Amino acid sequence: MSQIEVRDLNVWFDKNHALKNVNMDIEGKRITAIIGPSGCGKSTFIRTINRMNDTIPSCSVKGSIKVDGNDLYGEDIDVTQIRKRIGMVFQKPNPFPKSIYENIVFAPRIHGVRDRKALDAIVERSLRRAALWDEVKDRLDKSAYNLSGGQQQRLCIARALAVEPEIVLFDEPCSALDPIATAKIEDLLIDLKNDYTVVIVTHNMQQAARVADTTAFFYLGELIEHGDTQRLFEKPDEKLTEQYITGRMG
Repeated sequence: MSQIEVRDLNVWFDKNHALKNVNMDIEGKRITAIIGPSGCGKSTFIRTINRMNDTIPSCSVKGSIKVDGNDLYGEDIDVTQIRKRIGMVFQKPNPFPKSIYENIVFAPRIHGVRDRKALDAIVERSLRRAALWDEVKDRLDKSAYNLSGGQQQRLCIARALAVEPEIVLFDEPCSALDPIATAKIEDLLIDLKNDYTVVIVTHNMQQAARVADTTAFFYLGELIEHGDTQRLFEKPDEKLTEQYITGRMG
């Protein structure tokens, strides 16, 4: 069943038409990969899902994105609550200059959690979900900057999970990591879909093939093809894709 419904989505940055008439359904508790060449609108697309593009003054959005039937761009929408429901992990690990513990409890405190036992429970639960607890449980008071790059990225995932989102967006989360750390993140993604809807932007088609249930191919701001990952990679609509690219590049 579709949890996210995107209809006639268009995004501009000043006069640059970054996304063009995108229509797409994203199923709940599955992994959807967004692939395509650099500059095709992949990151712009997922940033519309939690309204991160709102922070860019030149950005304008038309169309609708509904989560569980609620239009994220409708009137009287609380953007803070949207970002609580829809977490995001970025391309490069970006821990706060605080301890491991303080990184995790930062957002829950903003949302009103003050009880120390409750915060302790959130820290352990989030780190366990991010497959990091056993590696850091004895140094929670140490700086997050002491962790390796792969550990920092899993910490950022734990930080996103601390407010119990329903959807987690990943913008090329492995691009700055080595193969071993990448494999750990991929295993974690597969585990997370048991409890969360996962959308991942990746430039690595092999990664999409390994982890994603469905894959969407973007090109020059348009959604070209979207469907079951195995089918899309084994039997793509080559005529459609070839005609489209030839028409755009010829």
